[in-house]
Amino acid sequence: MAYCKICDREHNVGFIATRLSGTDGVSLETAKWETIFTKMGFTCFYFAGECDRAPEHSYVTPKAHFKDPEIRKIYRSTFGVQARKRAVTQKIYAVKTKLKDQLYAFIKKFKIDMLVAENSLTIPLNLPLGIALTEVIAETQINTIAHHHDFFWERQHFMTNGVWEYLNMAFPPHLPAMDHVVINSSANNQLSLRTGISATTIPNVMDFDNPPAPVDAYAADVRQALGIEDDELLILQPTRIVKRKGIEHAIEFVSRLKRKAKLVISHASGDEGYGYEQRVRQYSKTLKVKTIFVSDIINEKRSRTQDGRKIYTLDDIYPHADLVTYPSNFEGFGNAFLEAIFFKKPILVNTYSIYSIDIKPKGFKVIEIDGYVTRGAVKKARAILDDRQRYKEIVEYNFQKAQKCYSYTILERKLSNLISNRMECRTCNP
Repeated sequence: MAYCKICDREHNVGFIATRLSGTDGVSLETAKWETIFTKMGFTCFYFAGECDRAPEHSYVTPKAHFKDPEIRKIYRSTFGVQARKRAVTQKIYAVKTKLKDQLYAFIKKFKIDMLVAENSLTIPLNLPLGIALTEVIAETQINTIAHHHDFFWERQHFMTNGVWEYLNMAFPPHLPAMDHVVINSSANNQLSLRTGISATTIPNVMDFDNPPAPVDAYAADVRQALGIEDDELLILQPTRIVKRKGIEHAIEFVSRLKRKAKLVISHASGDEGYGYEQRVRQYSKTLKVKTIFVSDIINEKRSRTQDGRKIYTLDDIYPHADLVTYPSNFEGFGNAFLEAIFFKKPILVNTYSIYSIDIKPKGFKVIEIDGYVTRGAVKKARAILDDRQRYKEIVEYNFQKAQKCYSYTILERKLSNLISNRMECRTCNP
C-alpha cells in the first residue's frame, strides 16, 4: 500500500479516460502524471474503454471508449447536425446511466479518494461518459482534477452540433469539487473567457533530470532497417500523417536542403482518413524527396512483425536522427518538440500559436519557419548540420533550457500544490 506524503495516509487516485493505451498524447502525458502521483505516495487506478495498465488496477468498460459502436452512432447523430432526434437523447441517457453505475462501482472497488479526468471532460467524443462523470462528481463531491489537453471549441468539426446544452454542462463542468488544469496559456485564457472557470497551467513535460540511455544492441541497427545509407541524413517527422502537421513543409525543406537525405515519417494517418497521406506521398514524388513511411515497424513496445522484422519504439528511432522536422500548423502543446530536445536533436519548427506564446519566449535555439519554408531556414539548417561543434552546442543548450522549464520537477511542484490544497479540504483533514 502507498501512503500520501502530504498527510501520511493511504490514498488512491483514479484516472478516467476514454483510452489509456498506446502513444497518443493523452496516454503519454497520463503516464507522466502517474509517475508523479506514485512518487507522492498515491496508488493509481484506471477507468477507461481501453487500457494497457496493470489489469489488477484497471476497470475497463467498452462503453467508455470513443470507438464503441454505440458511442460512435451517438457521435454521428449529434455532430455535424444542428438538432438531434428524441431517440438520440434517450440513447444518450441510457448509456450515461450505465456508465454512471460503472463509475460508482470503480470508485467503490478501489476506494478512490481523488479522480483525474484525462480529456474525458474536454473533448466530447464520448458524450455519455462526460455527462455521467459530471453527475458523479456533483453527487459525491469527490476531489477531482480535470486535465484538459484540447477543448472542443479548438476543433472546427465540433462547432456544428445538436448538443450545446451537454457541452455547456459537462465539457468542462464548473463544480466546487474540481480543479482544472490546462497545458497552455491560450487554453487558460479561453477557458476563463468562455466559462468563467479558473485553471492552472501545467505544460507537458519530459524527464530531463534523467537523460536518455545510450543506444542498446536492439536499436543499434535502426538506420539499416530503415534503409538509411552511411552518408545519408535521417530527417525525422515524428508525427501522424494528418493535415495540421504540415508535412508538406518538411518535404519541401528536405528538397531544398540539397543534401543526401531521407525523410522518415513515424506514424500512420490513423482514423482521420487517408486523403492527406496520398497528398504527402504524391508531393514527395513531385519534389523527388525520398520519404519513408515506417508506421508498420514503430509501436509503443518492441516486438516482431508477422514476417519477422523488428518493431522499434519511437525512442529507438530518435537517437539515429540527424534533424527533426515539426512544421505543425496547430498543436495543443507540442510533445514532439520536447522529444527532439530530450534526444538532443536540432529541430525545424513552424511557429504555431502555442509555440509562439508559451515556448519561444523561453529562448530555445531552433530553425523557425512561419507558414512556409524560407531560404534562411534552409541556410541555418545546413550550417548546423555541417558544423558538428555548433550542432553539439545548440542541442546541449536546448536540453539545459528544457530541464529548467519542462522537467518532472516542474510537474511535481505544480501538482503537489494542487493536491495538497484539494486533499486538505476533505481527505487529509476530514
